This record gives sequence, structure tokens and C-alpha cells, in this order.
Amino acid sequence: MWPRIGPRDSIVSMKPSKDISRLIEIMAALREPKTGCPWDIEQNFSTIAPYTIEEAYEVADAISRGNPDDLREELGDLLLQVVYHARMAEEAGEFAFGDVVEAITTKMIRRHPHVFGDETARGAGMAKGMWEKIKAEEKAEKREARLARGLDPEDNGKGFLDSVPVAMPALTRALKLQEKAARVGFDWSEAAPILDKIEEEIGELREAMAKGDTASIKDEFGDTLFALVNLGRHLKLDSEAALSGTNDKFRSRFHYVERALDASGGTLETATLDEMEKLWQDAKKAK
Repeated sequence: MWPRIGPRDSIVSMKPSKDISRLIEIMAALREPKTGCPWDIEQNFSTIAPYTIEEAYEVADAISRGNPDDLREELGDLLLQVVYHARMAEEAGEFAFGDVVEAITTKMIRRHPHVFGDETARGAGMAKGMWEKIKAEEKAEKREARLARGLDPEDNGKGFLDSVPVAMPALTRALKLQEKAARVGFDWSEAAPILDKIEEEIGELREAMAKGDTASIKDEFGDTLFALVNLGRHLKLDSEAALSGTNDKFRSRFHYVERALDASGGTLETATLDEMEKLWQDAKKAK
């Protein structure tokens, strides 16, 4: 159970610790109705969710920059999000932080019988299809548990693709939807025909643009992006990672233009498009 924070001076005297229990105590203190932080007390799952997503991105950013100090800090921020959600869940009488830890340890042990199982399981290794079999068993158990609580057994998800989270970044969600559909054979057999599909979608986008139909333009643009993600998947490329690399490349080249203008006494605001384009081409040659 979460600790109940007592007198005010016990909160003030808190010291940092490497023990997870201290972080749990701090969150309990922040959420304490009478003595806690007004901002923290007002939060709920929905208002905190965007911060949880943001912290996960900041962890990935620290990894991409190869900065272990930043990674340590960002992992702490992400851990705080887990503790935050668990605290609010316990306040609502749903579950506590210990239940979160128990759930993930149970899942990891169960999904790795070739590591944590008996001698027979370890000797056999991870048999083909075992991972999906275990996940299917877990899904069935979750369904039974929801039925026992008088809840919708499918947690409001009726379709085969409904387990793909809506809150995922759109490119990643497109990839996950396509991967899951492919498991039941709904997929292109190879990459080449997808290029034709992309050209078809671009043609439809051109038609929508010519008509000036905003809704159709948005729809066809989305179809084109979806088809591009599908092509990337067949080429063994992660669209999110590929676009991230292009973003970094664009930023680097634009910074080259900015520095070059500054060195010549110019600015981004006063330079002409032709001047910036010339420097852009120089930046491409420099890399």
C-alpha cells in the first residue's frame, strides 16, 4: 500500500534515495489533499497522459544523442510517470504500484519459459509460435477476468485491429495496423506493387487538389502516407525512424545555411530564396 504522509515536517525533511519507496513517498506527499502540491492534486489520468508520452520521447532522444547523463535523468522522469499513474489508481481503489510490478514480472516470467521454466522448457528453447500462444492465453485470461468483474469482455474493442492503441504516433500506428492485418494474410506479397499503389494515391491527391476539396485532399494525403508506410514495412524500414533521420538531416542542412549566412553578414530573414537554395546545395555537398 502507499504510505500515508504524516506531519508536515516529515515531508520537509525528505532526502533523495536510490530506493524506489522514496519516490513512492514523494508522490504520495505531492498528492496529499491538505499539504500536497496544488497542481499535482488537480491532475488525473487524462491530463497526465500527454506528459507520459512526452517523457518516453525524451528517453528516446537521450538514447539517440548517446548522452548517458541525460538518459539517467529522462528514465527517472519516465519512472515518475509510472508512479504517478499508479498513485492515482490506488486513490481510486483500482491498483497500486506493487500491483504494476507484479503484473510485469508475471508477464516476463510467463513469456520466457525457455529462461525461467523447468529444465524441459529451457532445453527446448523458445519453440516457434510459443510467444503468440502465450499472448493468446493471456488475452483469454484477461477476458475472463473482465467478465468476472461484470465488464465488457473485450474492453470496448470488438475488432481484430482494436488492440493497436489509438494514442500511438500516426506513422507507428499505421505500421502496427498493417503488421497485424498481415498476420491473417491481408497484405501485399512484395514491395514493387505498392509503388503502383502510391502512384495511384498521388493521382487521387492531385485530383482532390485540382477540385480544391479540403476534406478530400486530407483524405487522399492520408492514404498516400499510409501506402508509404506500407512500402517502408516491406523494405524492412521503420517509417518513424526513417522520417526521424530525415528530420535530423533537414535540421543539419538548414543550420549550415544559417551559419553560412551569418558568416557573410546576412540573416535568414533578409536572404532571398535563391541565396538559401544555393547554400542548401552546398550543405548537401558538404555531407
